[in-house]
Amino acid sequence: MSALSIDNRSARRLWLAVNGLTGPRPRSLPAAIDALGFVQIDTIRNVVRAHDHILWSRLPRYREGEVWRHLKSRALFEHFTHDASLLPAWLLPLWHGQFARLGERAARGAWYQSGLGQAEIAAIRARIRDEGPLPSRAFDTCITGPREMWARPPHKKALEQMWYAGELATAYRENFEKFYDLGERVFPACDPDPQAHGRLNHAALARLGVADAGEIQRFWGAVPNAAVRAWIGGERRLVPVEIGTAGGGAKAAWAPADIEARLAALPAPGTRMRLINPFDPAVRDRVRLSRLFGFEYRNEMFVPKARRRWGYYVYPLLEGLRFVGRVELKADRRAGALRVTGFWPEPGVKWPARRHARLAAELRRFARLGGLERVEWALEPGRN
Repeated sequence: MSALSIDNRSARRLWLAVNGLTGPRPRSLPAAIDALGFVQIDTIRNVVRAHDHILWSRLPRYREGEVWRHLKSRALFEHFTHDASLLPAWLLPLWHGQFARLGERAARGAWYQSGLGQAEIAAIRARIRDEGPLPSRAFDTCITGPREMWARPPHKKALEQMWYAGELATAYRENFEKFYDLGERVFPACDPDPQAHGRLNHAALARLGVADAGEIQRFWGAVPNAAVRAWIGGERRLVPVEIGTAGGGAKAAWAPADIEARLAALPAPGTRMRLINPFDPAVRDRVRLSRLFGFEYRNEMFVPKARRRWGYYVYPLLEGLRFVGRVELKADRRAGALRVTGFWPEPGVKWPARRHARLAAELRRFARLGGLERVEWALEPGRN
């Protein structure tokens, strides 16, 4: 079968559509996460936390913290993809292998070696069994030795090891604090799906639009590379495609059987300026982002200040089918202000008054999400 050619403009439109940034809005919050496949959660509350921003980008009426009631109702569950994420509950029968792999990895990894004996770990589990969901602070083991940045007390390591294995689960969160319960009390009873790898691969490809084997594997990180390649080799419904790149080349990939119908039905991109979170699934794969949009991006939160190219928490700016710049924002909650501390137009992109007006409107919307009253430009020297 000859490969279907998809030009770069159509590939961009497809990517934004499957990421819910164009087209009809999701009918509900669980539907939005189902369409994306997962939403990464993050501790940093720069203006709002990453998961809140990601969901607000698809659901303009979304408000901070709303997602947690859907975790508590069991429409969602929390586990690990490439990072801690919220996932739709229908994935659970397909997730047994991920529990097993990550549980084994945590058991073997030095990072999660708690130093506790089996009796002590069993006592932690027994307390949760008897008392119900408990946070990490309910236990009192202490860190010994050097206090490194990511150091965790022994009980926290034990809790997380059991969490990775599915023995424990996130029952709910309060003020972002995780409450652990027995997995059997949180996850509905279900047998492992013998077709889990194939179903996960199909679902990943549907949410990617077009992808190669590596992109399919990295989507959830729940299927081994060899199993993805074997699935591609044996799945006759896949369509080979050639995707136009931002640089004028082509990338070989695969698409679902209905790719031509999808391309014909793509929504118009619109002209709204969108502030994209650094953890948004639309920009998470930096290689794909560069290939499709010619946009180079690096998350520099954990890069020493002197080595940053841009800033601490920098948001890509999406307008239509291209990224037109980036801004660094900080919330001054005492003053009720959203401060723009860095602004970098993308090279070759002009910024007439109407583009600035679109950015100003998006910043005002974002400030309201974070409970801030106004936007202030406070650029530091050398940051445009």
